[in-house]
Parts: sequence; C-alpha cells; structure tokens
Amino acid sequence: MNYAVGLMSGTSLDGIDAALVKMHNEGDKVNYQLVDFCTLPFTDEMKKKITDSLSVVHSNVELICSLNFELGQLFGEAVVEICQRNKMTSSELSFVASHGQTIYHQPVPKGPFVASTLQIGESSLIAEIAQTTVVSDFRYRDMAVGGQGAPIVPYSEYLLYKSDTSQRILQNIGGISNATIVPRQAELQDLLAFDTGPGNMIIDELCRHFYQKEYDANGDYAKLGQINEELLEALMGHPFIEKTGPKTTGREDFGEQFVAELLGSYEMPANDWIATATLFTAKAIAKALAPYLTEQTELVVGGGGSYNQTLLTMLRVEMPKVTVMIQEDLGLSSEAKEAIAMVVLGQQTINKKPSNVPSATGASKAVILGKVTYY
Repeated sequence: MNYAVGLMSGTSLDGIDAALVKMHNEGDKVNYQLVDFCTLPFTDEMKKKITDSLSVVHSNVELICSLNFELGQLFGEAVVEICQRNKMTSSELSFVASHGQTIYHQPVPKGPFVASTLQIGESSLIAEIAQTTVVSDFRYRDMAVGGQGAPIVPYSEYLLYKSDTSQRILQNIGGISNATIVPRQAELQDLLAFDTGPGNMIIDELCRHFYQKEYDANGDYAKLGQINEELLEALMGHPFIEKTGPKTTGREDFGEQFVAELLGSYEMPANDWIATATLFTAKAIAKALAPYLTEQTELVVGGGGSYNQTLLTMLRVEMPKVTVMIQEDLGLSSEAKEAIAMVVLGQQTINKKPSNVPSATGASKAVILGKVTYY
C-alpha cells in the first residue's frame, strides 16, 4: 500500500489544496482512494503577492523569483501538515505531485512571444521539507511537442470516471471552466478536453469589488439579481467563446483587468452584475458543449463552482436534456478532484509512462509529463 500527496493551487487563489491518496494495485490497474483533503488558505499578504505577480503591470522578476521559493516552502509545509493530520510522516510518502501556481499561460504565440507557460513553487524546497520525491511542472513537456499544456487532467478523468453506460462530461468550475468529454466505453484517444471560458473568475472579482467578499457563497447574490441582456450579449461575443478546441484561456483573458474594463463601460446594481456574470459562465459552458451532447449525457460538475446553487440551476436550464450532478453524487469530492488528478499524473511520471492526451491539448504525440526531484 503506497501513499502520495497531490498539491494544487489554481486560478481562484483560494489557497493550497492538498489531497492524501492511497494507491494500491488491482491487477494491472492502480486504484486511487482519497484518504484526506484540506485547503491551506493563503494569507492576505501572500494572495496580494501572487495577484501582483500575475499582473503585467505590477509583476517583476524579483517578485516572481522570491515567490517561487516562498510558495515552495508553503507547499512543503502543506504536505507535512496533511500527513501529521493522518498520523504519518511525509517521508513515508511514495512521492508528492505538485502542480504549482500558474503565473502566466500563453497557449499560442502572441506577437513576439512564443507559446509558453510558467508555474512556480520550487520543487527542491518541497522535497527538502517533505523529505520525499517530488514530481512537478506537468505542463511544459506537452507544450514542447506542440500542445497547449492544458487541460492537464483528462488522463486522470479517463481512469477515474469512464462509464460503460453513459457519456460523462467532467466540468471543472474553478477560476476558469474546463471540460473533459469521456464518451461511453471510451478509449483514451476518444477523449476531448478544452476550456469553456470563465468559471468563478469574473464572479469573484465582482464580489470583491462590490462586497469585499471573495466569492458568491451558494450563488446568493446572483439569485437576487436581474440579467442585463446587453451585457450578456457583449460577454457572449468575446472572441474566446467563438473559438473551437483545442482551446485554453486564463486570467489573461478574464481577470481583474477585463472586469475593470467592464465596470467602466456599464452601470447596474451589484447583484445584476453578479447574476449576469454567473449566467455568462453557464451559457459559455452550454455553448461549448452543445456539439457533443448525446441523449445519455451526465455533466459532473467539480471545483468551487459546484457549490454555487444558482449556477447549477442555470446549467440545468441551459442544458435541459443533460443530467447535471456534482462529484459528491458519485461519492467523490468536488474540492479534491484536481489534487487527486496530480497524484494520478505523478504516478504515471514515476512509472515513466505518458499522461498527456493529445486529442485534448493538440500535442503531436503522447509524452511523459513532469520533472522529478529526488530526495
């Protein structure tokens, strides 16, 4: 029986997600079982540093250089903490799989800049603190063979969610929304995956602007608002919504600067803003998935957006023939999904096996993802 910890820090900047996972072989398959999960929130000071590092205006090389080591320290401490909670030492782990904090993601060339991505959180520090092997930097190798480096989790979704009776679409709603389409009785090459657009990112920015709250708990603000059709039409006209896959996006398209420009162009009550942004997320998902829906489709929602009841209601309205459920309906964890996925990818890397999905990322071939830092 082997144990590993998966670490994830996403575009929502909530904190560090840590999943302790038990792995055991069942024939030629590895079974992954969640033992424990926790989120270590970032302090306001750390969140500001990360936010500044994401900004083309406020970022600088000194900040990113320091932050790489500061986050590595925090990631390592997160590993130790979740192990201590479960009465084990981190040195007992087979490995730690760390996604790192994305600072910038440029999936296609832009002007003088080449296609590239940057995740930070120094693996050497994690290895020293946790006293075990660390697998990190999963996106780079896919981009080296022509992929967009995202979505990164479809391989894990194929292993963990494939159904013999229905098509399943794994819809993660974090800061950005991304979907993995797993057809009924799928083979790995049958998978499709792409970002559908913003998830909570615009909603969260509006909540911070109007209410000094980090997010719309349960969708309560959106539930009280009215939809502004003019704004909604403008949002649905965003160039990303019209793109076909493979496609990826991020804070560069839908972050703080995008919201600031919107706020300068329209006037309406706070809850109308939040309601319209929430419907935009739902409509963007529905539009992106429309070509792939079959009569027997289950949309399994994960990430922070799965707790937004207003958003879930909107998804059901936009896709009336689809069974919309959350991870917990399958006995799984919405919060832990992506951290568990890191463990699956890490295990493949340790075993020197590929784990990108070229049909999802546009890569020219399957490759082994990640870099290994041995302790």
